[in-house]
Amino acid sequence: MAEQHIILGVTGGIAAYKTPELVRRLRDRGAAVQVVMTRSAGEFVTETTLQAVSGRPVRSNLWDRDAEAAMGHIELARWADLVLIAPATAEILSRLAAGAAADLLTTLCLATEAPLVIAPAMNHVMWANPAVQANLRLLEQRGVSILGPDSGEQACGETGVGRMVEPEAIAASVTGPKAVAGTEPPALAGRRIMITAGPTREALDPVRYLSNRSSGKMGFALAQAAADAGAEVVLVCGPVDRQTPPNVQRIDVESARDMFAATHENIEGTDIFIAAAAVADYSAATVQDHKIKKDHAEMSIELTRTPDILASVAKQEDGPFTVGFAAETEDLRKYARAKLARKGLDMIIANQVGESRGFDSDNNTVDVYWEGGDQSFPTSAKTRLAVDLIRLIAERYAARAAGSNDRIAAVASGD
Repeated sequence: MAEQHIILGVTGGIAAYKTPELVRRLRDRGAAVQVVMTRSAGEFVTETTLQAVSGRPVRSNLWDRDAEAAMGHIELARWADLVLIAPATAEILSRLAAGAAADLLTTLCLATEAPLVIAPAMNHVMWANPAVQANLRLLEQRGVSILGPDSGEQACGETGVGRMVEPEAIAASVTGPKAVAGTEPPALAGRRIMITAGPTREALDPVRYLSNRSSGKMGFALAQAAADAGAEVVLVCGPVDRQTPPNVQRIDVESARDMFAATHENIEGTDIFIAAAAVADYSAATVQDHKIKKDHAEMSIELTRTPDILASVAKQEDGPFTVGFAAETEDLRKYARAKLARKGLDMIIANQVGESRGFDSDNNTVDVYWEGGDQSFPTSAKTRLAVDLIRLIAERYAARAAGSNDRIAAVASGD
């Protein structure tokens, strides 16, 4: 595999102290790292430190004559396979959204054709500011990938969403499976995983539909984490405007019936099936050919059940290890355990949804259940949570496979 060239942009936030560790993690995964610092980043971490861990002179000045003579900023922009900004402050988000080129880092971002990934880090009040959120939405619309932030205690002593995602999780998100001589292969190497993500839309007429608040963030994060773990990943997703993770095969669908069909057309050879999509339970019994007119004070629509994708996969003979999701507003454990048993699942991931929780949020809190066990995961960024969930799924899948092999051996021996 060719060496991945990563430009690491370091901006002036307290989380910059984590960047030497991030450089080390990226290099452990086989990447060549060129650090580019903003002027304010030097208040938190030194060029000497970053040069030592990266093995390359740090770039910080757009007007550095020596650097421009050796490798001009255009050549550096062409060298990059990926540009990663971590930490990304509110200031750099504003500059990127505006298309500014005030320094070397922002100039590189404009001059490169490489994908851009940012890991925001700032005070939780700054993160929630409408201007910051507007800049993020604009950048996402332009294809920029956002990692995090996490939730927790911050350097200012307050607690909330705004911590930079940890270096290992960032490195796992932007590089391929870690491959170091003498180590074991990635946990899911050689396995095929199918993941459903996002909402479905059930048409009422040519302009209206029934749907839900799912953003697809959790499903896409799981797809990325599974690919990072070495799996061949097929992502069947409803209508969402999200960038496809690297090394993931994407299949776009609209309705629950479309998702059912796409799932079963591609399920053959699948080892693990993760149903993260929020599939509509009902669709209109009759879809009107023309727009429904507002002619009456009241109206009713007859609904019919949509096909149960998760149950249909779980009941397959010699089918895949099947993981469901349960989004509930109350009695989470009760409903999740009931769904696990009713649909014959191997595992279920349950999360509370409602105001600022679950759907369309960058963070999530989940409880995972399987026969004879459970595990809780505290609130964290969906990108980081996905890595932990894929690790647990891989462990449970391996345990099931080992149990099956033991039973086969017992039958063969006559025990």
